[in-house]
Amino acid sequence: MSTRVNTRPRAGRARRWLPYLGVAVIVAYCLAPFYWMVVSSFRRTNDIFDMSALPSPWSLENYRAVFSGDNEFGRALLNSFVVAGVTTIGTVVLATFAAYALARLTFRFKNAVLAVVIATSMFPGISLLVPLLKLFTDIGWINTYQSMIVPNLSFALPLAIWYLTTFFRQLPAELEEAARVDGCSRGQAFRKVILPIAVPGVFTTAIIVFVVAWNEFIIALTMVNLPEMQTATVRISQFVGFSGHDSPFGTKMAAGVIATVPLVIAVLLFQRRIVAGLTSGGVK
Repeated sequence: MSTRVNTRPRAGRARRWLPYLGVAVIVAYCLAPFYWMVVSSFRRTNDIFDMSALPSPWSLENYRAVFSGDNEFGRALLNSFVVAGVTTIGTVVLATFAAYALARLTFRFKNAVLAVVIATSMFPGISLLVPLLKLFTDIGWINTYQSMIVPNLSFALPLAIWYLTTFFRQLPAELEEAARVDGCSRGQAFRKVILPIAVPGVFTTAIIVFVVAWNEFIIALTMVNLPEMQTATVRISQFVGFSGHDSPFGTKMAAGVIATVPLVIAVLLFQRRIVAGLTSGGVK
């Protein structure tokens, strides 16, 4: 009898700790590559394949190499900001209006339009590269920002519209109807009532679009061949060592860390705005 009394609390404690253990394993699995990238970025070139947990000694030579020579990594970061920023703003604005129309307005073939929007996201992007390359060559868009922004926006819009449409449908229609009774037009009701409540969904969409556009590689590699117009992901892939043939792993690791920092900052900032949007939306 005493054995049962002793084992049951232990079994209960084990069951309570199992979810935390699973979360810890998943977090460690996700963070391990980033940890190794950070550690390797602080190793000297001769120690880059050292398997120790921490570099010894610590060195900043890889970070100096990122912004030295012909790497032009500073300009590449600026290009990434331009492409990802314009793509995010354009996608969020267009997707918000389109999603509101699909969620709230009544018109013929509305479900068919939504089905077509979702279907366009199923095309593999790489299958469209050759037609896009031919089109952009004919109209003189090669080596321009729009050759990267327009495809990114086109690929991001379908999923953004689908996500925001679902979000708008979950909002109570009574709020909009009350605004209409108070004399607001449909546009005023959308701007003053629906849009403030929809801030969490809009900012979540913005986070996803920005991260995807920032990490995009194949479109930027195909449409741009001038070093001064390449994005950070493309420049990292084209770093070369002193001999012109070897691959500077440490420099690439340092560049990867630098390119990841804006994403971390953006996610943290947008998460705060999402929490604020949820709170204000709940109060309203």
